[in-house]
Amino acid sequence: MADVLLPTTPRVLVVDDDEHMGRLLAAVARQTGAEVARAASGREALDAAPDADIVLLDYHLPDMSGLDVLGALRARSLPPAVIMVTAHGNETIAAAALRRGADDYLVKDPSLRELLPQVLERVRRTRALRSALATAERELVRTERLAAIGEMTITLHHEINNPLMAAFAELELLHGDAAATDVQREGIDRVRAALERIRDLIRRLRELKHARTTNYLEGVRMLDLSRPAAPPAGGAPAGTARGSAIMYVPEEDLARVTLLLLRHAGFRVQRVESVADLRRWAAAVGVNLVVVAGESGRAGADPLHGFRPEEGRSYTLVALVAGDGADARTAGADHVVTLPFDPATFGAELLGAMAR
Repeated sequence: MADVLLPTTPRVLVVDDDEHMGRLLAAVARQTGAEVARAASGREALDAAPDADIVLLDYHLPDMSGLDVLGALRARSLPPAVIMVTAHGNETIAAAALRRGADDYLVKDPSLRELLPQVLERVRRTRALRSALATAERELVRTERLAAIGEMTITLHHEINNPLMAAFAELELLHGDAAATDVQREGIDRVRAALERIRDLIRRLRELKHARTTNYLEGVRMLDLSRPAAPPAGGAPAGTARGSAIMYVPEEDLARVTLLLLRHAGFRVQRVESVADLRRWAAAVGVNLVVVAGESGRAGADPLHGFRPEEGRSYTLVALVAGDGADARTAGADHVVTLPFDPATFGAELLGAMAR
Protein backbone atom coordinates (compact mmCIF):
# COMPACT_ATOMS: atom_id res chain seq x y z
CA MET A 1 0.00 0.00 0.00
CA ALA A 2 2.90 2.38 0.47
CA ASP A 3 2.84 3.30 -3.20
CA VAL A 4 -0.69 4.74 -3.00
CA LEU A 5 -0.42 6.74 0.19
CA LEU A 6 0.56 10.37 0.34
CA PRO A 7 4.30 10.46 1.13
CA THR A 8 5.32 10.86 4.77
CA THR A 9 7.35 13.85 3.54
CA PRO A 10 4.86 15.86 1.45
CA ARG A 11 5.78 18.27 -1.31
CA VAL A 12 4.51 21.75 -0.42
CA LEU A 13 4.04 24.59 -2.91
CA VAL A 14 3.99 28.08 -1.37
CA VAL A 15 2.08 30.57 -3.54
CA ASP A 16 2.55 34.17 -2.37
CA ASP A 17 3.92 37.23 -4.19
CA ASP A 18 4.99 38.82 -0.90
CA GLU A 19 8.68 37.92 -0.58
CA HIS A 20 8.77 38.13 3.20
CA MET A 21 5.60 36.07 3.76
CA GLY A 22 6.62 33.55 1.12
CA ARG A 23 9.98 32.98 2.80
CA LEU A 24 8.28 32.63 6.20
CA LEU A 25 5.77 30.05 4.97
CA ALA A 26 8.50 28.12 3.15
CA ALA A 27 10.79 28.14 6.20
CA VAL A 28 8.09 26.86 8.56
CA ALA A 29 7.04 24.17 6.06
CA ARG A 30 10.65 22.99 5.72
CA GLN A 31 10.89 22.71 9.50
CA THR A 32 8.18 20.03 9.31
CA GLY A 33 10.36 18.02 6.93
CA ALA A 34 8.44 18.96 3.79
CA GLU A 35 10.00 19.52 0.39
CA VAL A 36 9.13 23.11 -0.55
CA ALA A 37 8.78 24.97 -3.84
CA ARG A 38 7.58 28.53 -4.37
CA ALA A 39 5.43 30.42 -6.88
CA ALA A 40 4.67 34.14 -7.02
CA SER A 41 1.62 34.14 -9.30
CA GLY A 42 -1.47 32.13 -10.12
CA ARG A 43 -0.04 30.99 -13.45
CA GLU A 44 3.18 29.80 -11.81
CA ALA A 45 1.10 27.98 -9.21
CA LEU A 46 -0.97 26.15 -11.84
CA ASP A 47 2.20 25.14 -13.70
CA ALA A 48 3.92 23.85 -10.55
CA ALA A 49 0.87 22.23 -8.91
CA PRO A 50 1.26 18.77 -10.56
CA ASP A 51 4.45 18.29 -8.53
CA ALA A 52 2.82 19.32 -5.22
CA ASP A 53 0.88 17.38 -2.60
CA ILE A 54 -0.19 20.48 -0.65
CA VAL A 55 -0.52 24.09 -1.86
CA LEU A 56 -0.31 27.02 0.56
CA LEU A 57 -2.30 29.55 -1.47
CA ASP A 58 -2.47 33.29 -0.79
CA TYR A 59 -5.67 35.04 -1.81
CA HIS A 60 -4.05 38.17 -3.30
CA LEU A 61 -1.97 37.33 -6.37
CA PRO A 62 -0.82 39.66 -9.16
CA ASP A 63 -2.61 37.93 -12.05
CA MET A 64 -5.69 36.26 -10.51
CA SER A 65 -7.34 35.67 -7.16
CA GLY A 66 -6.56 32.71 -4.96
CA LEU A 67 -10.16 31.52 -5.38
CA ASP A 68 -9.65 31.39 -9.16
CA VAL A 69 -6.52 29.29 -8.67
CA LEU A 70 -8.39 27.07 -6.22
CA GLY A 71 -11.18 26.49 -8.73
CA ALA A 72 -8.71 25.59 -11.47
CA LEU A 73 -6.90 23.15 -9.18
CA ARG A 74 -10.09 21.48 -7.97
CA ALA A 75 -11.13 20.90 -11.59
CA ARG A 76 -8.09 18.70 -12.20
CA SER A 77 -8.29 14.92 -12.00
CA LEU A 78 -5.65 14.61 -9.27
CA PRO A 79 -5.73 17.92 -7.41
CA PRO A 80 -3.37 18.71 -4.54
CA ALA A 81 -4.70 19.69 -1.14
CA VAL A 82 -5.14 23.45 -0.83
CA ILE A 83 -4.69 25.52 2.34
CA MET A 84 -5.93 29.08 1.75
CA VAL A 85 -3.85 31.79 3.45
CA THR A 86 -5.76 35.00 4.13
CA ALA A 87 -5.07 38.31 5.83
CA HIS A 88 -6.48 38.94 9.29
CA GLY A 89 -10.13 39.98 9.02
CA ASN A 90 -10.75 38.12 5.76
CA GLU A 91 -12.53 35.14 7.31
CA THR A 92 -15.29 35.57 4.71
CA ILE A 93 -12.78 34.70 1.99
CA ALA A 94 -11.65 31.69 3.99
CA ALA A 95 -15.26 30.50 4.29
CA ALA A 96 -15.74 30.92 0.54
CA ALA A 97 -12.56 28.91 -0.09
CA LEU A 98 -13.81 26.06 2.12
CA ARG A 99 -17.10 26.00 0.23
CA ARG A 100 -15.16 25.74 -3.05
CA GLY A 101 -13.13 22.76 -1.85
CA ALA A 102 -10.16 24.10 0.12
CA ASP A 103 -8.95 21.63 2.71
CA ASP A 104 -8.22 24.24 5.39
CA TYR A 105 -7.22 27.87 5.86
CA LEU A 106 -4.73 29.96 7.84
CA VAL A 107 -4.84 33.60 8.87
CA LYS A 108 -1.74 35.78 8.59
CA ASP A 109 -1.40 36.67 12.25
CA PRO A 110 1.13 35.93 15.04
CA SER A 111 -0.25 32.39 15.48
CA LEU A 112 0.58 31.37 11.91
CA ARG A 113 4.06 30.06 12.71
CA GLU A 114 2.64 27.80 15.42
CA LEU A 115 -0.49 26.67 13.55
CA LEU A 116 1.03 25.96 10.13
CA PRO A 117 2.80 22.70 11.12
CA GLN A 118 -0.40 21.43 12.74
CA VAL A 119 -2.50 22.26 9.70
CA LEU A 120 0.03 20.72 7.30
CA GLU A 121 0.06 17.48 9.28
CA ARG A 122 -3.73 17.35 9.56
CA VAL A 123 -4.15 17.91 5.82
CA ARG A 124 -1.44 15.34 5.03
CA ARG A 125 -3.17 12.73 7.16
CA THR A 126 -6.59 13.51 5.72
CA ARG A 127 -5.27 13.10 2.17
CA ALA A 128 -3.53 9.87 3.15
CA LEU A 129 -6.81 8.55 4.55
CA ARG A 130 -8.59 9.46 1.32
CA SER A 131 -5.91 7.62 -0.63
CA ALA A 132 -6.25 4.62 1.67
CA LEU A 133 -10.01 4.72 1.22
CA ALA A 134 -9.56 4.63 -2.56
CA THR A 135 -7.31 1.60 -2.09
CA ALA A 136 -9.94 -0.01 0.14
CA GLU A 137 -12.56 0.55 -2.55
CA ARG A 138 -10.31 -1.09 -5.15
CA GLU A 139 -9.67 -3.97 -2.76
CA LEU A 140 -13.42 -4.41 -2.30
CA VAL A 141 -13.92 -4.52 -6.07
CA ARG A 142 -11.05 -7.01 -6.38
CA THR A 143 -12.53 -9.22 -3.67
CA GLU A 144 -15.95 -9.18 -5.31
CA ARG A 145 -14.36 -9.97 -8.66
CA LEU A 146 -12.46 -12.90 -7.18
CA ALA A 147 -15.68 -14.19 -5.62
CA ALA A 148 -17.36 -14.02 -9.02
CA ILE A 149 -14.37 -15.76 -10.60
CA GLY A 150 -14.61 -18.49 -7.96
CA GLU A 151 -18.28 -19.11 -8.72
CA MET A 152 -17.59 -19.15 -12.43
CA THR A 153 -14.66 -21.54 -11.98
CA ILE A 154 -16.73 -24.04 -10.02
CA THR A 155 -19.29 -24.00 -12.84
CA LEU A 156 -16.63 -24.35 -15.52
CA HIS A 157 -14.89 -27.17 -13.71
CA HIS A 158 -18.16 -29.02 -13.23
CA GLU A 159 -19.34 -28.53 -16.80
CA ILE A 160 -16.02 -28.96 -18.58
CA ASN A 161 -13.98 -31.46 -16.56
CA ASN A 162 -16.01 -34.60 -17.31
CA PRO A 163 -16.26 -34.07 -21.09
CA LEU A 164 -12.60 -33.02 -21.09
CA MET A 165 -11.56 -36.29 -19.46
CA ALA A 166 -13.75 -38.20 -21.91
CA ALA A 167 -12.07 -36.40 -24.81
CA PHE A 168 -8.62 -37.35 -23.49
CA ALA A 169 -9.71 -40.99 -23.26
CA GLU A 170 -11.04 -40.97 -26.83
CA LEU A 171 -7.81 -39.42 -28.08
CA GLU A 172 -5.75 -42.14 -26.41
CA LEU A 173 -7.86 -44.77 -28.12
CA LEU A 174 -7.49 -43.07 -31.49
CA HIS A 175 -3.74 -42.59 -31.02
CA GLY A 176 -3.30 -46.27 -30.19
CA ASP A 177 -5.35 -47.48 -33.15
CA ALA A 178 -3.03 -49.51 -35.37
CA ALA A 179 -4.88 -48.29 -38.44
CA ALA A 180 -4.12 -44.62 -37.68
CA THR A 181 -1.64 -42.96 -40.02
CA ASP A 182 1.27 -40.78 -38.91
CA VAL A 183 -0.58 -37.68 -40.15
CA GLN A 184 -3.63 -38.65 -38.09
CA ARG A 185 -1.49 -39.22 -34.99
CA GLU A 186 0.12 -35.78 -35.43
CA GLY A 187 -3.35 -34.26 -35.60
CA ILE A 188 -4.36 -36.16 -32.46
CA ASP A 189 -1.26 -34.84 -30.67
CA ARG A 190 -2.20 -31.27 -31.60
CA VAL A 191 -5.73 -31.76 -30.30
CA ARG A 192 -4.34 -33.30 -27.08
CA ALA A 193 -2.06 -30.27 -26.60
CA ALA A 194 -5.03 -27.93 -27.03
CA LEU A 195 -7.08 -29.90 -24.49
CA GLU A 196 -4.17 -29.87 -22.04
CA ARG A 197 -4.02 -26.08 -22.37
CA ILE A 198 -7.74 -25.87 -21.55
CA ARG A 199 -7.19 -28.16 -18.55
CA ASP A 200 -4.29 -26.00 -17.30
CA LEU A 201 -6.29 -22.79 -17.66
CA ILE A 202 -9.15 -24.26 -15.61
CA ARG A 203 -6.62 -25.33 -12.97
CA ARG A 204 -5.11 -21.81 -12.83
CA LEU A 205 -8.56 -20.33 -12.47
CA ARG A 206 -9.20 -22.63 -9.49
CA GLU A 207 -5.94 -21.52 -7.87
CA LEU A 208 -6.34 -17.83 -8.69
CA LYS A 209 -5.84 -15.62 -5.60
CA HIS A 210 -5.04 -12.23 -7.16
CA ALA A 211 -6.94 -10.99 -10.20
CA ARG A 212 -4.16 -9.57 -12.35
CA THR A 213 -5.19 -8.15 -15.72
CA THR A 214 -3.48 -7.38 -18.99
CA ASN A 215 -4.38 -5.49 -22.18
CA TYR A 216 -6.48 -7.38 -24.71
CA LEU A 217 -7.50 -4.59 -27.07
CA GLU A 218 -7.24 -0.82 -26.70
CA GLY A 219 -9.46 0.07 -23.75
CA VAL A 220 -10.26 -3.60 -23.01
CA ARG A 221 -8.66 -5.58 -20.19
CA MET A 222 -8.59 -9.35 -19.61
CA LEU A 223 -7.42 -11.65 -16.82
CA ASP A 224 -3.79 -12.71 -17.23
CA LEU A 225 -3.60 -16.49 -16.74
CA SER A 226 -0.28 -16.91 -18.55
CA ARG A 227 1.71 -17.07 -15.30
CA PRO A 228 1.00 -17.59 -11.61
CA ALA A 229 -0.25 -14.43 -9.92
CA ALA A 230 1.83 -12.90 -7.18
CA PRO A 231 0.30 -11.18 -4.15
CA PRO A 232 0.56 -7.39 -4.05
CA ALA A 233 3.72 -5.93 -2.57
CA GLY A 234 3.77 -4.35 0.86
CA GLY A 235 1.99 -5.19 4.06
CA ALA A 236 2.92 -8.01 6.40
CA PRO A 237 5.38 -10.57 5.02
CA ALA A 238 3.85 -13.73 3.59
CA GLY A 239 2.76 -16.07 6.34
CA THR A 240 2.74 -13.37 9.01
CA ALA A 241 -0.17 -13.83 11.43
CA ARG A 242 -0.69 -11.13 14.03
CA GLY A 243 -3.75 -12.79 15.54
CA SER A 244 -7.41 -11.84 15.61
CA ALA A 245 -8.68 -8.26 15.67
CA ILE A 246 -12.25 -7.17 16.40
CA MET A 247 -13.32 -3.75 15.20
CA TYR A 248 -16.40 -1.64 15.91
CA VAL A 249 -16.26 1.35 13.57
CA PRO A 250 -19.76 2.57 12.65
CA GLU A 251 -18.63 5.19 10.08
CA GLU A 252 -18.47 3.32 6.78
CA ASP A 253 -15.53 5.05 5.06
CA LEU A 254 -13.36 4.90 8.17
CA ALA A 255 -14.34 1.26 8.66
CA ARG A 256 -13.17 0.27 5.17
CA VAL A 257 -9.81 1.96 5.65
CA THR A 258 -9.32 0.47 9.13
CA LEU A 259 -10.27 -3.01 7.93
CA LEU A 260 -7.86 -2.81 5.01
CA LEU A 261 -4.96 -1.57 7.16
CA LEU A 262 -5.52 -4.22 9.83
CA ARG A 263 -5.51 -6.96 7.22
CA HIS A 264 -2.49 -5.36 5.60
CA ALA A 265 -0.71 -5.60 8.98
CA GLY A 266 -1.43 -9.34 9.16
CA PHE A 267 -4.55 -9.53 11.35
CA ARG A 268 -7.59 -11.72 10.87
CA VAL A 269 -10.33 -9.14 11.22
CA GLN A 270 -13.95 -9.39 12.31
CA ARG A 271 -16.05 -6.25 11.98
CA VAL A 272 -19.06 -6.12 14.30
CA GLU A 273 -22.18 -4.00 13.88
CA SER A 274 -23.22 -3.37 17.49
CA VAL A 275 -21.77 -2.91 20.96
CA ALA A 276 -23.50 -6.13 22.04
CA ASP A 277 -21.67 -8.04 19.31
CA LEU A 278 -18.46 -6.24 20.29
CA ARG A 279 -18.75 -7.52 23.87
CA ARG A 280 -19.45 -11.06 22.68
CA TRP A 281 -16.62 -11.18 20.15
CA ALA A 282 -14.09 -9.46 22.44
CA ALA A 283 -14.61 -12.27 24.97
CA ALA A 284 -13.76 -14.95 22.40
CA VAL A 285 -10.60 -17.01 22.76
CA GLY A 286 -7.67 -15.82 20.63
CA VAL A 287 -8.66 -12.17 20.27
CA ASN A 288 -5.62 -9.96 20.90
CA LEU A 289 -6.74 -6.60 19.48
CA VAL A 290 -9.99 -4.65 19.77
CA VAL A 291 -10.42 -1.38 17.85
CA VAL A 292 -13.31 0.98 18.67
CA ALA A 293 -14.06 4.28 16.94
CA GLY A 294 -15.30 6.66 19.61
CA GLU A 295 -18.37 8.83 19.38
CA SER A 296 -17.80 12.45 18.42
CA GLY A 297 -19.73 15.53 17.49
CA ARG A 298 -21.86 15.92 20.60
CA ALA A 299 -21.24 16.94 24.18
CA GLY A 300 -20.97 14.09 26.68
CA ALA A 301 -20.54 11.42 23.99
CA ASP A 302 -19.15 8.12 25.25
CA PRO A 303 -15.68 7.60 23.75
CA LEU A 304 -16.22 3.81 23.54
CA HIS A 305 -19.98 3.69 22.85
CA GLY A 306 -20.59 2.19 26.28
CA PHE A 307 -18.12 -0.67 25.80
CA ARG A 308 -15.93 -1.36 28.82
CA PRO A 309 -13.08 -3.89 28.78
CA GLU A 310 -13.09 -6.72 31.29
CA GLU A 311 -10.47 -7.07 33.98
CA GLY A 312 -7.64 -9.42 33.09
CA ARG A 313 -8.38 -9.25 29.36
CA SER A 314 -5.87 -10.70 26.93
CA TYR A 315 -6.45 -8.12 24.19
CA THR A 316 -5.21 -4.59 23.63
CA LEU A 317 -8.03 -2.03 23.39
CA VAL A 318 -7.40 0.79 20.90
CA ALA A 319 -9.71 3.79 20.57
CA LEU A 320 -9.92 5.93 17.42
CA VAL A 321 -10.99 9.37 18.61
CA ALA A 322 -10.90 13.05 17.73
CA GLY A 323 -9.08 15.12 20.33
CA ASP A 324 -6.61 14.16 23.03
CA GLY A 325 -8.32 10.87 23.97
CA ALA A 326 -8.27 11.46 27.73
CA ASP A 327 -11.89 10.27 28.09
CA ALA A 328 -11.13 7.11 26.11
CA ARG A 329 -8.17 6.28 28.38
CA THR A 330 -10.32 6.86 31.44
CA ALA A 331 -12.91 4.48 29.97
CA GLY A 332 -10.26 1.76 29.67
CA ALA A 333 -8.51 2.19 26.31
CA ASP A 334 -4.91 0.98 26.34
CA HIS A 335 -3.97 3.17 23.40
CA VAL A 336 -5.54 6.13 21.61
CA VAL A 337 -5.14 6.92 17.91
CA THR A 338 -6.10 10.49 17.06
CA LEU A 339 -8.30 11.07 14.02
CA PRO A 340 -7.40 11.65 11.30
CA PHE A 341 -4.70 9.00 11.76
CA ASP A 342 -1.76 8.39 9.45
CA PRO A 343 -2.39 5.26 7.32
CA ALA A 344 1.34 4.90 6.62
CA THR A 345 2.12 4.32 10.33
CA PHE A 346 -1.21 2.96 11.62
CA GLY A 347 -0.28 -0.72 11.63
CA ALA A 348 3.11 -0.15 13.26
CA GLU A 349 1.50 2.06 15.91
CA LEU A 350 -0.99 -0.66 16.84
CA LEU A 351 1.71 -3.33 16.96
CA GLY A 352 3.75 -1.06 19.21
CA ALA A 353 0.76 -0.63 21.54
CA MET A 354 0.29 -4.41 21.72
CA ALA A 355 3.95 -4.91 22.60
CA ARG A 356 3.77 -2.67 25.67
